[in-house]
Amino acid sequence: MKKEFYSNGKLLITGEYAVLDGAKALAVPTKFGQSLEIETSEGKNIEWNSFDEHGNLWFQGEFNFKNGEFQQIKGEQEVSERLVEILNEANKLNPEIFSTGKTGIRVNTRLNFNRNWGLGTSSTLINNIANWFGVDAFKLLKNTFGGSGYDIAAAQNEQAITYQLTQNEPSVLRSNFHPDYSDNIFFVYLNEKKNSRDAIEHYKALPETNKTGLSEKISSLTEQFLNCTTLTEFELLINIHETLLSRTLQTPKVKQERFPEFPGAIKSLGGWGGDFIMVTGDQAAVFEYFENKGFKTIFAFQDIVL
Repeated sequence: MKKEFYSNGKLLITGEYAVLDGAKALAVPTKFGQSLEIETSEGKNIEWNSFDEHGNLWFQGEFNFKNGEFQQIKGEQEVSERLVEILNEANKLNPEIFSTGKTGIRVNTRLNFNRNWGLGTSSTLINNIANWFGVDAFKLLKNTFGGSGYDIAAAQNEQAITYQLTQNEPSVLRSNFHPDYSDNIFFVYLNEKKNSRDAIEHYKALPETNKTGLSEKISSLTEQFLNCTTLTEFELLINIHETLLSRTLQTPKVKQERFPEFPGAIKSLGGWGGDFIMVTGDQAAVFEYFENKGFKTIFAFQDIVL
């Protein structure tokens, strides 16, 4: 028996933070993602191997299934605990998979991107495990990591989507986001990983007065991003979005704080302060500017967006 699942990584183009409160967000799946393979093994336990984008083992663990629960036998503590939590929640949602008690299984997960990039190491794993157990990935996310779920929607789709929580239920609409000026859109990695859970907690702790009217404004901007036909308008929308979030978060815009002399527009993606930014400009100028500042991981739109 061998099964394989694959889920796409993600980039959140609009609606960071505000998507948690029901704003309509625009997200794109990436050409990068993670696979999960399951095969039977000779032993009685679950062997777990996680490989990075170079094929190197970054986590190895062993688990057993006793009295209706997964338990760690060996492996790095923090990762093992997270896996046990996800597997136990998946099992609660569908106890049939391990009902026979036979658990001689080898699981291999393979990333094809650097797990520090913030493209969805966790969301692709959750979506793959949900597919393995035949359960709702949005529920599995809610019961484990939390978050809005836009990353799960991106994991499951092959094109851009708008994502919105309506009465805490996800609404996912396939969309078309491949603008004529996409040759002038680039994604730059800021050389640091942003912890999504910390970013969510920071936002939730803000005074409600900071967030008044934010969801409606961001939803409107998302529609404008989708309908925008020129690079000039796109850059204007980026600046409006950045200003709105900067006021809400009481945090300086990334351009103002780190790249004030850059001629194009710059937008934070996801949790502010890390992972990727989206920038606009001429390819040669973008690469020269950011590489000179030590940011060597730069993708053109067509090289990262599915």
